[in-house]
Formats: sequence, structure tokens, C-alpha cells
Amino acid sequence: MAHGLIRTAIIFGAVTALVPGVVLGGELAKKGSTSYTTHYIFHPVGVTETPGVGKVSALILLGTTTNTKGEAAFDKMNAKCHAIKVETGGKMYLDGACTMTDEDGDSVFSTFDSRELDKSQPQMDCGTHFITGGTGKYKGITGTEPFACIFKPTPAGVPPSSFNPYAVEVLHNTTWEIK
Repeated sequence: MAHGLIRTAIIFGAVTALVPGVVLGGELAKKGSTSYTTHYIFHPVGVTETPGVGKVSALILLGTTTNTKGEAAFDKMNAKCHAIKVETGGKMYLDGACTMTDEDGDSVFSTFDSRELDKSQPQMDCGTHFITGGTGKYKGITGTEPFACIFKPTPAGVPPSSFNPYAVEVLHNTTWEIK
């Protein structure tokens, strides 16, 4: 029986060493890429409008993540963002910053800009997150996350107003490195 455990440990260790991106014990590979979706509820908290000129809305975005490849990286994290939505001159853009926190309490911090599009990924047509750091296992993380947005209707039974929460699924293609 001891030989079977030793053999299993050796095989497991070899696979772990040879397969990049394997996440064990809550650790994240030092370098990798994956895709995940954040299921957000946007909560407008204030609006300033100049009729005929423009409108800016302050938003809080709350959500959870699901890794779309079934991997552990960026899966089941809680996301909280603060953003501004600007509508002027027939255009709209959204800028802000987010913190995603895992079950261990470790966090990834990113900023985002809906005007920054990765032309090599035209399906990711909603903007780009820029990972600028993190805590715990994510300390020293940087990266980019082009993203796409799927806007969901206002929940049934909620009368329309500029202060209603609304749902958005944000699909991310992320590439990161931890130094």
C-alpha cells in the first residue's frame, strides 16, 4: 500500500510540474491565460445630467465569477467595482476599477476602460480590464482582460427608472503574470 501512495505522489508531482497553469491548494500559476464570466448587477447610485449635452452616472457593480473552461483560476470570486458611465455626443463609455476577492480573502485589482479595445479579439467589443496588482497569492499580478458585455433586461416587476439595478454578464479573456 505504501508503494501505491508513493507512486501516486510521484505521478501527481510530475504532472503538476509539467502542466502549466495547474492551480493547487488555491494557488495561481505564475503565468497563464483563461476565460471567465462575471455575473454583475449594476447599481446606479447617482446621476448628473445637462439636458441636450450629456449625462454621467455613478455605478456600483456587484457580482461573482465563473471560469468558463472549468478551471480554478478566477473562479467563484466576488467582484465589486465602482464605475462612471458617460453619455455625450451620441457616444457612451464606462470606466472604473474592480476588486475580485477569492474564498481565502486574497484579491486582484484592475481598472477598466470601455474605449480600449483589443483589435486582435473583435468579439471582445466592450473594453479591456488592466490587472494592476493583488494581495496574498495574487501579489505582483499584472495582465490584461479584453471583455464583452451581454446586457440583461431589468428584472420583472421593477418599474423602469434611472436608478434601477440591471444585470450584465461580462465575458473576459484574461492573460496574467505574477512577478
